[in-house]
Amino acid sequence: MKFRNTIAGLASVIAVALTAGHAYAQEVLKWAHVFEVTEPFHTESVWAAEEITKRTNGRYKIDVYPASQLGKESDLDQGLTLGTVDIVILTAGLPARQYPPIGVTYYPFIFRDADHLLAYMKSDTYARLAKGYAEKVGHQIVATTYYGTRHTTSNSPITKCSDLKGVKMRVPNIPAYLAMPQACGANTSPIAFAEVYLALQNGTVDAQENPLTAIEAKKFFEVQKNISLTGHIVDQLNTVISKSRWASLSDEDKAVFTEVMREAAERASAKIATREKELLQVFKDKGLTITEVDKADFEKTVLENVPFEKFGYEKSDWEAIKAIQ
Repeated sequence: MKFRNTIAGLASVIAVALTAGHAYAQEVLKWAHVFEVTEPFHTESVWAAEEITKRTNGRYKIDVYPASQLGKESDLDQGLTLGTVDIVILTAGLPARQYPPIGVTYYPFIFRDADHLLAYMKSDTYARLAKGYAEKVGHQIVATTYYGTRHTTSNSPITKCSDLKGVKMRVPNIPAYLAMPQACGANTSPIAFAEVYLALQNGTVDAQENPLTAIEAKKFFEVQKNISLTGHIVDQLNTVISKSRWASLSDEDKAVFTEVMREAAERASAKIATREKELLQVFKDKGLTITEVDKADFEKTVLENVPFEKFGYEKSDWEAIKAIQ
């Protein structure tokens, strides 16, 4: 009898343990991006992953994969649909491949500066375009981060649009990114982000464009000594959750994921804006030449040569964003 009672007791303990294990089963999610581990986009993603685990009482564990470990941006974008990743950080131009209107934020010179972009993120226009993307594609844009203002590095200084004519220039294969270089006559090449340093070093291309923080992180300053302050795109990154993962979340968990990811985006945006202000002097101290450009010339050339309709953008969206104070 004593033996039977012992067996019965053990069975009860095991049953309770199994039930508890099932009740608190932890789901493991994959969060991927192409940025370096030193950049705020990664450090704040790690913070957000840990914070989500805390705020959901351990129901989710999120592993963050930086520096193109799970593929290039186009691979990660496709991975959302294939189910190979749950969360990604993507340049805002990629969603425009599937929902063109949202790409208007990449039309050159639409934003005055970082503050203008951050104001747009809180606008009705932002909410409407993000909703349009979700309805068309299914994936959910939950946060947007200021990536930096894009400038041009080159073998020779650039002061006006025509200086880019015939220059071999690396530009991401996203229509709005191509607008300024192609309007100015550059020969563009869509080299993967991870391969740009080598392409500049061996002369495959003569120029590229990126924010100052990316120029620092990827060490492009080692292989190019001219930075022209074209400021043609005030860039942004979207944090996107896949359709299948978003659908699996309860309303409560959706709220947690959104709140935390927006906090992370704000933290990263502030760090990027601060670092940008410091970098011009840093690059000057490294011996680089910093050149001011005739922005009006660049903007006029783009507006004359690159119509909104070419990309599927709505002029009314462009006007609404330009008007935001």
